Amino acid sequence: MIPAAFEYARASSVEEASKLLSKFGEDAKVLAGGHSLIPLMRLRLAQPAALVDINGIKELDHIKEDGQKLRIGALTRHVTIHNSPVVKEKLPLLAEIASEVGDNQVRNMGTMGGVIAHADAAGDYPTLALILDAEIVTNKRTIPARDFFKDLFTTALGPDEVVTEVVFPVANGPHKYVKFRRRLFDWAIVGVAAQKMNGGWRIGLTNVGPTPVRAKAVEEALHQGAKPEEAAQHASDGLDPAGDLRASPEYKKHLARVLTKRAINQAEGRQ
Repeated sequence: MIPAAFEYARASSVEEASKLLSKFGEDAKVLAGGHSLIPLMRLRLAQPAALVDINGIKELDHIKEDGQKLRIGALTRHVTIHNSPVVKEKLPLLAEIASEVGDNQVRNMGTMGGVIAHADAAGDYPTLALILDAEIVTNKRTIPARDFFKDLFTTALGPDEVVTEVVFPVANGPHKYVKFRRRLFDWAIVGVAAQKMNGGWRIGLTNVGPTPVRAKAVEEALHQGAKPEEAAQHASDGLDPAGDLRASPEYKKHLARVLTKRAINQAEGRQ
């Protein structure tokens, strides 16, 4: 299909992008990789009045080690994250997740900031950001990940705010991301991230609600000495996932338990 009519402007700086967003109003959208937004526009499920293209803002494309933090620029492509020696050393789970995003075309064009700002329940980076207490930096403020994701496709971003980078803590202990899907390049029906850091486990669930979910009951059970198979039974505690054509709510809960066990075991080198 053909998208509805829209205005287009290309920003050369974050400040200019913010001004353009203010000019076009709340119906404007930022264009980064475009692999989530453009398909929705073609189906007319999204009809923004204007697109503000930020691909010319080179300073948003970076990976920087900052002490015990890793700063990922909003325009950093998935393939760059996956191939980065710094990411592989300091936060290998992020490199692993980047390798699981879409197909080659998506990985070469899609961006960290685009996935975070789009806030799709099936997005992979938001789950990692949540469980690691990452910070989303904009042109105006720094927002903790736990306060950033509000609902499906809904974030704390203001109309003229632009994500500039995502700041993760260094975490290079045992880790695994398990993504269950029907076909290789599909979105996750359910995904589970497991990261061991500071002597404890962080467990996150993808696509079991309108926002990513941190499985604190699983984390607590592991802290109390439960075996992975026992702790994983708590992965569905409090979940109320929406059903769809691929999975019923009960099946998603089942997957959450099965995949949590699998993620923890594989993180520790067991099958």
